[in-house]
Amino acid sequence: MTVQEIIDAIEQKAPLAYQEEWDNSGLQVGNRHAVVTGVLLCTDATEAVMAEAIGRGCNLVVSHHPLIFRGIKHLVGGSVTERVVAAAVKHDVAVYSAHTSMDNAPGGVSWHMAKRLAMTDVEVLEAHPAAGPQVGCGVVGNVEPTTVEHFVARCKEAFEADGVRYSGDPRAVVTRVALCGGAGAFLADNAIAAGAQVFVSGDMKYHDFLEKNDRIVMVDVGHYESEHFTKEIFYDIIQKKNPNFAVAFAKDETNQIKYL
Repeated sequence: MTVQEIIDAIEQKAPLAYQEEWDNSGLQVGNRHAVVTGVLLCTDATEAVMAEAIGRGCNLVVSHHPLIFRGIKHLVGGSVTERVVAAAVKHDVAVYSAHTSMDNAPGGVSWHMAKRLAMTDVEVLEAHPAAGPQVGCGVVGNVEPTTVEHFVARCKEAFEADGVRYSGDPRAVVTRVALCGGAGAFLADNAIAAGAQVFVSGDMKYHDFLEKNDRIVMVDVGHYESEHFTKEIFYDIIQKKNPNFAVAFAKDETNQIKYL
């Protein structure tokens, strides 16, 4: 398969039209017409991931977060992004990223999170203004009745988090949950309006907890923790396209945030 054929398969599920206007999903580096020798899947295209791709003979890296996000003015090795781009060009490795395009896609990141929490009756939390009611940020759905404490413990296990921050009464009963992969605190009011007792996301600030404390339980599982299973979505897409194709999860990818 060519790089473009794999891009086509991913974009059939997550078209670039689904991404937010500030985002930079799509082909970041490389020749879209090159024949693919192997695909390495990751959350972030770091130096370690690029070195692994080169070492394993994979000439396509598919990441969730864009390699090039804020733009590059120089290519002199002065930043991680510059060094990864330079290595990719030198070794003919293409990099493709599906960020908010996959966040907003039906069956995308938040839907995958909901599946891990065994949520039912799942629907979009905030619909994309130009793409219809089934496309958009976050999801909301139901769970079997449980306490906040038990639900938070379930989140920690489901997302393989080293630690989870949460607010509210640990004894309160939970039946309806909203969530969003990545940094989703901006959707907390949508979660309240949708009748959720709990909102799960990452990168929450102290004041996000404080301002919503009397209206909804806020659960921060971590940005990386909420999204690192996006690799599984990429894997399923590519394997469905060609079950015999060489696709691997990056072994040298780690959460850049450590817990003491």
